[in-house]
Amino acid sequence: MRFSVQLLPEQPVDELLDAIVLADGLGFHGCYGADEIYHKDMWLILAAAAVRTTEIRLGPCVSPIFMRDPTHVAQLAATLDELSQGRAEIVYGIGNLAMLDQYGIPWQGTRPLARLREAHAVMRAVLDEQAVDFAGEFYRYSGVFTTAQPVQERLPIKVGAMGGPRSMELAGEIADGMFTACAYSPDAIGYAISHTRQGAQRAGRDANTLDIADNVLGAIGPDGPAARRAARVLAAFYIPSMPASLLERHGLTRAALEPVIDAFAAGEVERALSLTPDEVVDRLVVAGTPDDWVEQLGAIRESGLEHVLLSFADPFTVRAWSGHTAAGVPGLAAQIRLVHDEVLPAFS
Repeated sequence: MRFSVQLLPEQPVDELLDAIVLADGLGFHGCYGADEIYHKDMWLILAAAAVRTTEIRLGPCVSPIFMRDPTHVAQLAATLDELSQGRAEIVYGIGNLAMLDQYGIPWQGTRPLARLREAHAVMRAVLDEQAVDFAGEFYRYSGVFTTAQPVQERLPIKVGAMGGPRSMELAGEIADGMFTACAYSPDAIGYAISHTRQGAQRAGRDANTLDIADNVLGAIGPDGPAARRAARVLAAFYIPSMPASLLERHGLTRAALEPVIDAFAAGEVERALSLTPDEVVDRLVVAGTPDDWVEQLGAIRESGLEHVLLSFADPFTVRAWSGHTAAGVPGLAAQIRLVHDEVLPAFS
């Protein structure tokens, strides 16, 4: 089982860079991070980290293809690959649906999966040939070229997918992997793995070569209840972005959570948090003491998942999102080290 760090890049840049350097030194597989306007720019942060690290894989996750032209994503990734001497990855997808709405970008009814397929072809051409001529439904290029060239012989392109199933199946068909998020129950994880493998099998590809990963939110510390409280705060913010089908795979219904969703939509954060039952968000996090983490991650491993991306509910992020103080909860770097020292040995 491989473990990576998934950042919500809000902390001071120096703290973020120190965390990536720490994760590299501790042997984490990769460092990924949200590519959204809400946070600091993940491409720039990883570019700075590239020259301070030696082994860790690097990639913004998920790059929103409705907002970034695929030639631009490929150029960024190729440049990051040169800076890191061959450690860059692309994880792309439709993007944060709430963010698309805020930008007035329509996506429903616009054949988003067909756009993802075309974007993959464009990025693959730019990465492999440093040029692209393409006449598609969504993208058209004539004589576009770049001097940005990856160090890797084949820079991986992976699809970020949360609702499924068709986006997961598309990943299995054309991409080098599929990264999902907010999948904690055995049903949700098994669903993502199964549909990715189905896509690979239909395309005649070896599903065992694909990197199938899940972004897990959590908090770890010697004070288990404090860690769970911190994780619950951040988990509540994810509920509005979870498709109804994904909530159902966790034994939840969107209808029952409408008051929470409506409160967040109205900007009434405190009311939304007060309306979110602890037993609901406990289904959406890995949180508690190191022993709790070993137990919960063990259940995730039993589902067949081989790569976990860990997002941490640290005091800085909890305060930035909610105004709450996460007393008794370690900081970002301390949580990364605690997972390495007291959790990962159980999975070596």
